[in-house]
Amino acid sequence: MPVPIADTLVVATHNRGKLAEFEALLAPYRLRLVSIADFGAPEPEETGATFEDNARIKATAAAKVSGLPALADDSGLCADALGGAPGVHTADWAQLPQGGRDFGIAMRRLDRELQSVGASKPDRRRGRFVAVLCLAASEHAPEFYRGEVDGTLVWPPRGKAGFGYDPMFLPDGFDQTFGEMPASQKHGWEARRGDLGLSHRARAFARFAEARLADRLRERLWERS
Repeated sequence: MPVPIADTLVVATHNRGKLAEFEALLAPYRLRLVSIADFGAPEPEETGATFEDNARIKATAAAKVSGLPALADDSGLCADALGGAPGVHTADWAQLPQGGRDFGIAMRRLDRELQSVGASKPDRRRGRFVAVLCLAASEHAPEFYRGEVDGTLVWPPRGKAGFGYDPMFLPDGFDQTFGEMPASQKHGWEARRGDLGLSHRARAFARFAEARLADRLRERLWERS
């Protein structure tokens, strides 16, 4: 049985910036989103071996604490020449000993790792961003929605937009990195347009919306007509 969706979803994040991004992506569906932080719940330890594992850990923990359907995401960058690394450890590569994260350090490490295996030319520096959404509720099997975007890992980094490894990632078919693109181009997904957008997160959201929220959008458009 599908996870029931009413008017409120808990987002399994303590990051207000990520909550705002979820709100922007799901605005057309008139869903009320609340952070699991509002329930006083700590962040669970992400011990999974895959993006699906970690998204499920976060979503099921949030659903259990809140008693409401919960949505979580896990994402990362996978380099082909490194066997898919950093993968689920994407953020860990930026972790500082004193706390906090520095993705400049993470990007330099990624380039060093690629150079160490002889991946200096573009055809050896292929990779992809991956995002997985998990929708969970008590007594229901979790649902997963995956988005990917392929590209080349450039050096030196280009652009200061976006975050994380965006300045290193040149998506296929474009001459700008994610770090050089405005958010509107990077995400590039609108609910009514029917495409999947560009970024991995936009594509995961588009698949989730198509599968579970299409009726809500049709109802809203009908009300306006």
